[in-house]
Amino acid sequence: MIAAALVGVFGVAGALLRFGVDSWFAHHSSIRSVRADGRGALHWPWATLLVNVVGCFVIGLSHGLTTGLGLGTEWQLGLATGLAGGLTTFSSWTTATIRLLSEARFGSAVLNVAVNLALGFAAAAAGIALVG
Repeated sequence: MIAAALVGVFGVAGALLRFGVDSWFAHHSSIRSVRADGRGALHWPWATLLVNVVGCFVIGLSHGLTTGLGLGTEWQLGLATGLAGGLTTFSSWTTATIRLLSEARFGSAVLNVAVNLALGFAAAAAGIALVG
């Protein structure tokens, strides 16, 4: 019961944090370029990349942090499943990649996949190494 409550509380915090990051990038994104055909601005999914990398770091950190502080496994579940789960977004990442492909931005789509994976692995490893 405590684990479910922690996942819920941290999940709300992660979702609100993700909403804040998305909103910030939506209002402060000044790095946009115009398509050659003038059909609107091109985009890059910076907010999705940021929340995914931070979420990977949180998951990596949660493994050692909860053990190091002598906390129960329910806290690790709360941080990893709740906070990181509410913060990260596989669906937005894949949708952004499909959007890049539909814009015929094949290099950007490949870069989006590669950067998310590389930085996500690095962030998780850094989180584990930091407290391991």
